[in-house]
Amino acid sequence: MKKHLLPSLEYAHDALEPCIDARTLRLHHDVHHRAYVDGLNAALENLPGLQERTALWLLCHLDEVPEESRLEVRHSAGGHVNHSLFWRCMQPAQAGGPRAPSGALLDAIDRDFGGLPEMKACFEEAGTKLFGSGWVWLARDRQDAGRLSVLTTSGHDNPAMHGSFPVLLNDVWEHAYYLGHENRRSEYLKAWWPAVDWEEAGRRFGVSGHDQEEVWEGEGGQLLVS
Repeated sequence: MKKHLLPSLEYAHDALEPCIDARTLRLHHDVHHRAYVDGLNAALENLPGLQERTALWLLCHLDEVPEESRLEVRHSAGGHVNHSLFWRCMQPAQAGGPRAPSGALLDAIDRDFGGLPEMKACFEEAGTKLFGSGWVWLARDRQDAGRLSVLTTSGHDNPAMHGSFPVLLNDVWEHAYYLGHENRRSEYLKAWWPAVDWEEAGRRFGVSGHDQEEVWEGEGGQLLVS
């Protein structure tokens, strides 16, 4: 059986401070994300026909997962995919990457939101208003001329399940921010921007322009992550 693996962080647990404190990042990655990986592997033990599939493919093809295993696969595969994307969308301040989008991504943000401040405000508002646990996304639609939009998903659902390609995301489950911000989710969302890796967001935006089934249907899950 091919095992799904917990990806290593590319930075130290304290590297995203003050945006995300070291204790939160350690628990979030080492405990919560690991639980999703372990849960997915356990759910697939008796499903040999699905053991070679990527987690993203499983998430996008839940109708091919036996009904009795579907809920666990949806939760665990989604948690694994979304967190893997999340770690890659951030970088330490000392990494020296761009502190704002540029190129084609910036052009698209200007076109679809009127500017970066407007996009950030929309992103923060959507994340703050989401009821319960979930994620807030900047995503590119497969239709509608590939326009960008801000959207939210509940639980560990992913925009790829509904025809949109993730460009940027933030976790608004309480475990992502409660130790540092308690119940002040809006404060966390506003404080998070300095940690964003805009170069990575630009790369994902570029990949999303490839109208290929392996990009949009989940077979090429690593295109989102690697």
